[in-house]
Amino acid sequence: MARAIVYTELGSPDVLQLVDIPGPVAGPGEVVVRIEAAGVNPLDAKRRSGKRPMPPITEPHRVGFDGAGTIESVGDGVTGFSVGDRVAVRDASGTYATHIAISADHLYALPDSVTAAEAAGLGIPVGTAYQCLRSLEVGEGDVLLVHAGSGAVGQAAIQFAVAWGATVVATASPARHEQVRDLGAIPVAYGEGLADRVRAAVDDAVTVALDCAGTDEAIAVSKELVADHDRIATIVRGPDAAELGIRAFSGGSPMPLTEQEIAWRSEGIAVAIDLIASGDFQVELGAELPLAEAAEAHRLIEAHEAHGKITLIP
Repeated sequence: MARAIVYTELGSPDVLQLVDIPGPVAGPGEVVVRIEAAGVNPLDAKRRSGKRPMPPITEPHRVGFDGAGTIESVGDGVTGFSVGDRVAVRDASGTYATHIAISADHLYALPDSVTAAEAAGLGIPVGTAYQCLRSLEVGEGDVLLVHAGSGAVGQAAIQFAVAWGATVVATASPARHEQVRDLGAIPVAYGEGLADRVRAAVDDAVTVALDCAGTDEAIAVSKELVADHDRIATIVRGPDAAELGIRAFSGGSPMPLTEQEIAWRSEGIAVAIDLIASGDFQVELGAELPLAEAAEAHRLIEAHEAHGKITLIP
């Protein structure tokens, strides 16, 4: 037997239940991973609460897309992975669990220098940040404005952009400025006068903006500062992005991901793993909670009280 977090109706975090499930079996092309850390993402809470559209619930719904652990069994046709290998898991269905069966295409080998908690924090935020910056063609000489730079997507975006030669200005609350600065960005406080503070922070004009906050201020300031509105993107305001004259990516987009965008997301996770191993990329870790406390993890996410990646430990 295995254990997993499920819900049978939409609602508050209290709908999350820890239940016994049959132990997963690796089918062709799959492996069974014993989960050692599951990453908790805002998307998980949005789906559970009904804020993100999803099909009707006809059976207990599993939770979690990101995780890391050790391979316990390997199905037919799997190459490149063996029992005992440490792996990161992305784009899964139900990583809030003790064990999961998943296609080997969704796995990344982990060096010993990358912890399970770090790896569990990569999938959605790092893949999203990397794809957004590639889509916006961020590179040498750009001045990038990241709204909500202290969040998981914002922190990843800062680090990739700096590595590619861009100057980064990131909004954050004053208490989070040191974290943003440590990643290589120039921190600025959001609120009235934001556009002027950004102008004062850099000598050159802002050329590209990534909105991870979703506020009217973030959109308005981006449009004021960036001349080419095709280089402004949001990961939050998808439904009205077209009306606003900007681009939308990730769950904020009403359009499905293209093959190229999917490939970039996968590539970004692999790149980040290598950078962590070499000491050139950080994942800010937050609370580690037992799997049974998934509801508390969701409460922290929804109350915006989580500084750093929350992980569930089976």
